[in-house]
Amino acid sequence: MNNTSHDFALTATGLIKRYGDLTALAGVDVAIGLGESIAVMGASGSGKTTLLHCLAAILSPDAGSVRISTADGTPLELFGMTEDQRSQVRRTRVGFVFQEHLLLPELTALENAALPLLVTGVGRRAAEAHAAGWLASLGLAGMEDRRIGQLSGGQAQRVAIARAQVTGAPIVFADEPTGALDSSTSTEVMSALLHATTGQGRSLVVVTHDADVAARCDRVLHMRDGRIVGETTNARPDATTVAGAGR
Repeated sequence: MNNTSHDFALTATGLIKRYGDLTALAGVDVAIGLGESIAVMGASGSGKTTLLHCLAAILSPDAGSVRISTADGTPLELFGMTEDQRSQVRRTRVGFVFQEHLLLPELTALENAALPLLVTGVGRRAAEAHAAGWLASLGLAGMEDRRIGQLSGGQAQRVAIARAQVTGAPIVFADEPTGALDSSTSTEVMSALLHATTGQGRSLVVVTHDADVAARCDRVLHMRDGRIVGETTNARPDATTVAGAGR
């Protein structure tokens, strides 16, 4: 990529992470462009989930630098932050979508989607109105009051996508977001995820074993033994429009 430093949503250099004698990351460099989608692939144990967690401020690397861009263009360095500081970054700068969606079953779809805003102090009425807009943009209008057990797997993942984007986070991390879905639903969910992120000018990082999912991202990073050992550039994917899109 020929981007300048101002064109990146996130840059990481020299990332090292060890668990006892195991080196999960062995000096990883990665740069994620604004509005770019990146897939990370590799065998189990290759380091891809550890990389995702270090980039997303869930884990602190043992060495290296992780810088997330901010609204004024000043990079925010994650390395060396306390857990409270990383928690603030997770609440305001990044969104998450996981394989098992990790939604709260006792809450409705609307309440789950609004939760990140409520945590940051937004009033319930405003938070739920904004969350309802995201649910509608992802094809879930009319399902706001359903509990998670009343939704299909694909619908639940769309709620998770809404939750990940409701704060306006400029970068979203997704860990096997289609891993528990059939192929048809996987395609629909990936379309929704691309629409909600790169389709809105935001960045997306996806850990996946699914070659079809990876093929829809701008770039694919291939990991082995804690290192990036290759990279594939794809044609610009079509972030398929979802019914009611346009947040």
